[in-house]
Amino acid sequence: MAAAPAYEAASAMLSPPSDADSLRAFTPEDDEAQAKEDYINTHPLTVSLRANPEFIESRPHMKIPPAWRKHNLTGGTLIGPGKVAVPPYSWTEREGKSYVQITHAGTDLCGHMGIVHGGFLATMLDEGLARCCFPVLPYNIGMTAKLEVNYKAPAMADQYLVLRATTVRAEGRKAWVEGHIETLPTEEGQEPIILATASALYISPKQASTLELIDMK
Repeated sequence: MAAAPAYEAASAMLSPPSDADSLRAFTPEDDEAQAKEDYINTHPLTVSLRANPEFIESRPHMKIPPAWRKHNLTGGTLIGPGKVAVPPYSWTEREGKSYVQITHAGTDLCGHMGIVHGGFLATMLDEGLARCCFPVLPYNIGMTAKLEVNYKAPAMADQYLVLRATTVRAEGRKAWVEGHIETLPTEEGQEPIILATASALYISPKQASTLELIDMK
């Protein structure tokens, strides 16, 4: 019996959920989370991305084995009421050309009162830009070598955020990516506000083949 948890963790590591499985892995625990889930699922941006055959949809954090997820910053620690109430949805363009992610940032992620902490936005950008370029890197894995973030406007708490990224260059084990976080329009014709921009360099480590066991793209 003592070996059961270890076996389950190893099994999850060797056979991670598919992109389609990750979309079915989350069940909202309360009405507030369900409302956020419904809002994202019915938003025109979501509808348009799902209609585009060039994009593959997933919920990356739901591909992390449950035993490990609770120790993961963005997949565990920051998930929950008042924080990231529902795991982000993401769309990756084939061959790692671009990436889009929709996230709701709650009221408990602030630095200044009512304003999302800049460190949270930087973390979003680091992960999002990395996921954008994973498909062009050996073994779909990259480590952050450089990340530069410029803040353009305050990101108010309790709102939906859109991360957009584009792979601008790839050479061997290296990939350069640019992106930004913007507001999610709440009504037709409304222009999004860019809150932060970023550029980054990711390098696939030489030992990447040993890290390929978990597919968290």
